[in-house]
Amino acid sequence: MATKTATKSNEGLQGLMDTLQKTEKSALDAMHRLAESVNDAFPDVGDEGDGPRKKIIDAAFKLTGDIVDSGHKMAVNVVDVTEDAVRGMGKKADAAAG
Repeated sequence: MATKTATKSNEGLQGLMDTLQKTEKSALDAMHRLAESVNDAFPDVGDEGDGPRKKIIDAAFKLTGDIVDSGHKMAVNVVDVTEDAVRGMGKKADAAAG
C-alpha cells in the first residue's frame, strides 16, 4: 500500500514539476514577446542609457524573474510537504503491519 501511494505521489510531483516548467517557459516567452514589442515601439536611438525603452525592458525582466522564482519556491514547498506526508503514510502503514 505504501509503495502504491509513494508511486502515485511521485507521479503527481512529476506532473507538478512539468506544469511549473511549462509555466516558467510561458513567462519567459511572454517576456521575449514584450521585449520585441517594446523594441518596435521604442527603437534604439543613440546612447540613451536610461531611456524609457530600457526601463520598460528592465522592469519586464525583473517581473519575469520574480514570477519564475515564486514558481520555483512554490514547487520546492509542495515537494517538501508531499515528501513529509508520504513518509508519514509509510510509517503508519509499517506500524499497522507490524
